[in-house]
Amino acid sequence: MKKPVTLPCGHSYCMDCVSNYWDLEDAKGVCSCPQCRHTFNSRPVLNKNTVLVDLIEKMAEPERTTRLCEKQAKPNEVECDFCTVKKLKAVKTCLVCLASYCATHVQPHYESAAFQRHKLVEVSGSIQEKICSKHDKLLEVYCRSDDECICLLCVMDEHKGHDTVSAAAARREKQKLCGEKKQRNQQIGEKMKQVRQLGQKMKALKQLSRDAALDQNEKIYAEIVSVADKRRSVVRELIKHQENAASGQTETLISQLEKEIRDLRGRED
Repeated sequence: MKKPVTLPCGHSYCMDCVSNYWDLEDAKGVCSCPQCRHTFNSRPVLNKNTVLVDLIEKMAEPERTTRLCEKQAKPNEVECDFCTVKKLKAVKTCLVCLASYCATHVQPHYESAAFQRHKLVEVSGSIQEKICSKHDKLLEVYCRSDDECICLLCVMDEHKGHDTVSAAAARREKQKLCGEKKQRNQQIGEKMKQVRQLGQKMKALKQLSRDAALDQNEKIYAEIVSVADKRRSVVRELIKHQENAASGQTETLISQLEKEIRDLRGRED
């Protein structure tokens, strides 16, 4: 049922179904239960049956899980190694079985005691890369001497006497080194950022100092020009005054000489 409701007579239906049924009965002028034919004086108010809603949701949960588990693997997804007809999408990879399982075929690993020691990891499409090509065993040992992952049989064979640790321990060591390197790179990045910021500040400071020096130079130049203009005006006035004075004296001397000439001519006459 979808949106289950219960009628006063006790029978339950989908809300849309019984509403559509009653819409057809409106032409007959009646409103009854589709099952027991109990009639009602007016169309009952339909309220959601919460008990049925919870029950339906609980019953639908396994169905949704089954549908989710039965998703067929896409071309770029890892397929279940145990599916025969339709290859379903793998959800887990077992490092002991060296195989990948869909949600259905992985259940024995959770339920059976025989698989308790098996190690399930996130599904991996490169499981063959984790298998020793020489002994067909899982690469669960790391050889520090040769810097490579090997299997347990390799430890007793060509890598005998080498410095070896478990792959998990080597992974932790590598992760720690990567973390330290990442931290150093972050520190370098921070210092480079500080250098860039200081460079920008220095460039801005130089520009500011240059602008201030140019402004100061323009101001001094303007003051010098102003003083020179004033000095030039003073000198010009002085020259003009001296010129006028000299001209007055010359005119007076000329007048005096002309008078003396007239006097001399008068005496001569």
